[in-house]
Amino acid sequence: MNSTREIRRRIKSIRNTAQITKAMQMVAASKMRKAQELALSGRPYSQILTATLKDISQTVSLETHPLCEVRPVSSTTVLVITSDKGLCGALNTNLLRKVAELPATTTEFVTLGRKGRQVLANLRRNLIADFEFGEKFDFRTARQIGKFLAERFLSHKTDQVLVAYNNFVNTITQQPQIVSLLPLGADVTSSLQAQLQDTAPQHPPDTPSTISEFLFEPSHAEVLNTLLPHALNYQIWRYMLEAKASEHSARMIAMKNATDNALQLVEEFTLEYNKARQASITKEILEISAAAIAMEQ
Repeated sequence: MNSTREIRRRIKSIRNTAQITKAMQMVAASKMRKAQELALSGRPYSQILTATLKDISQTVSLETHPLCEVRPVSSTTVLVITSDKGLCGALNTNLLRKVAELPATTTEFVTLGRKGRQVLANLRRNLIADFEFGEKFDFRTARQIGKFLAERFLSHKTDQVLVAYNNFVNTITQQPQIVSLLPLGADVTSSLQAQLQDTAPQHPPDTPSTISEFLFEPSHAEVLNTLLPHALNYQIWRYMLEAKASEHSARMIAMKNATDNALQLVEEFTLEYNKARQASITKEILEISAAAIAMEQ
């Protein structure tokens, strides 16, 4: 009886765990859908921003702006975007493994997310700033990060800025990537345009596809001075949305796998419990039969 009692206790414990992981799976799925909707809702605005930058670049070269200055790289700043919580599979591990390959002597790090901060602190890397990445983040966080990174780049404290984040491909696939953020090259518009492929609405035939016919005031150069920092902030905001969608997606898949494994364990232990119970009943019947035979003799 001790054996069957122990099996029943384990079955109950595993079922409770399955209920928890199932609930976490549903919550992660809901949050993932919201993160995807948030990313999609900003694409019309991104389309207008891209068209504006393309139009201005026809009269003012982007390379003339300080944020686009290309210089020899002697120091690098990396913005590492990770999750605050775990239970999302190997999402953070795969990204931080790529980050750890960067040279430690010439690289400084800015973290967005608790997991990245913990790992880089344990590795004793040069961590110069940390930003909170909670569930209620907004564009103000991207502006704060963009301002901090731009100041370091413009003051020549760093020669280039990279971003390490998980790119959301689909529910199953998230790709760890390290991409360039500063200097903003002449292809900044193409990097903004990348997220619009296959999703941007088509212009009707009687609607101009560009905004080159509009007059910029006060001037193209002054508009560019305002738009490029904003484009920088918007790039960071997009990486944040991609990372958050990847986090919730990876957590949903991890919790689904945990739930399936728990239910499979319940089936296995239930079968083992039935075998143990049947063996116990058979043993009792044999003992009773043996006692009855002994009494007849």
